Amino acid sequence: MPETTPDTSGAAPEPGLAHLNRLSKEDLRTELAQCLDIDRWVEAVAAEAPFTDRTTLLAHADEHARAITSAEVATALARHPRIGEKASGENTEAAWSRGEQSAFAADIDDASTRVQRIFTHAQGEYEGRFGQIYLVCASGRSSRELLMDLVTRLDNDPESELVVVGDELRKIAGLRLVKLLEAA
Repeated sequence: MPETTPDTSGAAPEPGLAHLNRLSKEDLRTELAQCLDIDRWVEAVAAEAPFTDRTTLLAHADEHARAITSAEVATALARHPRIGEKASGENTEAAWSRGEQSAFAADIDDASTRVQRIFTHAQGEYEGRFGQIYLVCASGRSSRELLMDLVTRLDNDPESELVVVGDELRKIAGLRLVKLLEAA
């Protein structure tokens, strides 16, 4: 998860933390589920409220995300669109997803268009091999970078790939939790 330095000034919590701390438990769970839709993770992070500082919140959220199981991976994948497909809906999570994939979609020159076609083919191969969508923390990554990652991951065995996907979900959760804090 993103690194930050703790606030030792004794000042009031940053606006994002204050916002999260004011939410009801139910509303807090709803906000956290937009970052990572795994009930165990949402409950564990929500149980630590009120949050004293960003560093502690991000560290604990990261720690809880490192324990993602293969069953939880399957649940979380159900909410993620394929790379190259726009997330539907007008909610915050869909908007974040579209933004995270924006670098992939921004490549519009002829070579990038070819890379995206190859990517789509490789993505189908991945889905056939692993029985799930290819998930990666795509934020800021070009179509070429994502294609290289996808092709490399096709060599994984299914068990290793589940570990990789769990780590990618953890990275996405960290980025989204920072976005949640900065939205307030």
